[in-house]
Amino acid sequence: MVSLEQVQLLESRVAKAIDYVRKIKEENAALSNERVNLIEKLDSSQKRLGELELLVMRFKDDQGRIEDGIISALDRLSQFEEAFEHSLTSGSKSSAKKTAAKKERNVQAEETEEKEFFEISEDDTDKNAKEGELDIF
Repeated sequence: MVSLEQVQLLESRVAKAIDYVRKIKEENAALSNERVNLIEKLDSSQKRLGELELLVMRFKDDQGRIEDGIISALDRLSQFEEAFEHSLTSGSKSSAKKTAAKKERNVQAEETEEKEFFEISEDDTDKNAKEGELDIF
């Protein structure tokens, strides 16, 4: 037969089992709440990650456009420099041609003046020679 002590021992073991089940249920509920919170946080983080990825893609696109604009501006600047250098070289060539033409005209004018001078001098010499004078100076 079952003694009173055995019943009390069984009763204390059942009470302990009930306490364990209650604690496990509380921990399970806490873990379930934590799981729900973590899922919400994960969803929020994934949404933010998607937004950031979109921003990164836009930034890369903008950066590509900026780089293209800079390259285009540098190309235009190079073209401008080449045109400027070309105008300087052609300007210096035409300037050199003008200077050469000017020098040629000056040389021709000097030659003309020398001819006139010598013609005048020869006329004077001829006159002096006819008159019997020598022109030393």
